[in-house]
Amino acid sequence: MKINNFIICVFVLYFMAASCKQETAFDASGSFEAVETVISAEATGILKMFQVDEGQQLEAGQLVGYVDTVQLFLKKKQLEMQIDALASKKPNIPVQLSALKEQLKTAETEQKRVENLVKSEAATTKQLDDINAQIEVIKRQIDAQKSTLEISSGGINKDMLPLEVQVQQIDDQLLKSRVINPLSGTVIAKYTEQNEMVATGKPLYKIADLSEIILRVFISANQLPQVKLNQTVKVHTDDGNGGFAETQGVVTWISDKAEFTPKTIQTKEERANQVYAMKVKVKNDGTFKIGMYGEINF
Repeated sequence: MKINNFIICVFVLYFMAASCKQETAFDASGSFEAVETVISAEATGILKMFQVDEGQQLEAGQLVGYVDTVQLFLKKKQLEMQIDALASKKPNIPVQLSALKEQLKTAETEQKRVENLVKSEAATTKQLDDINAQIEVIKRQIDAQKSTLEISSGGINKDMLPLEVQVQQIDDQLLKSRVINPLSGTVIAKYTEQNEMVATGKPLYKIADLSEIILRVFISANQLPQVKLNQTVKVHTDDGNGGFAETQGVVTWISDKAEFTPKTIQTKEERANQVYAMKVKVKNDGTFKIGMYGEINF
């Protein structure tokens, strides 16, 4: 009986030792996290359409909603009508100058006729001087009229510029009224619902790319020389059957500042009261979840 009890105690101690050995076999431990992006509204109004649900997969550039744009559309139409009204006041320079150009053409024809008459001594040089002077007067009238019309047209163009800039501003606001998902990933939180009033800057949803996930672990100062950037490490997670599943990860970041050991983290050397944070990127097929615990071996 005593021998049996002794054997049982030996087995119990063996398994306890094996368990303790397994728990302390890892160099560092931590939890998984992801790069999370909060998407906010860029316009103010009623959210007329919002097709986002938690857990939904979204593609980059996907339209997921829009804010009511009726008032912006009407404001744009008003500005366009004002621009058209100003444009209608612009003088038609070729038409305005056509009468004077016809006079110039007639005078130049008369000039040639008088020149021929002077050559044949059928007209006096005074008559030629008079027609030359008339042509110069008409040319000056054309130049003066053209300058006046161009100044008038330029002034109207300057009056139109601020209105055109306002139209461009409204076009930008109309674009920002559309909720465009900026990156591919999974919706992990939803903060608003369709038909709610939103304001510029109000968070709409949170998205993260879970195809690659980050395991943040903590190592002691003594372990720091053993790791380097882009180093491949072994990542262990619970497999649900009392064991561990193993995969590989890559060290992408090592903190340059020590911090006090988080309460939930046990490092290889428990006496260490300060540790360095480290990020390990792991490819994720859906197995790893945000907040799940994991361990690594260098």
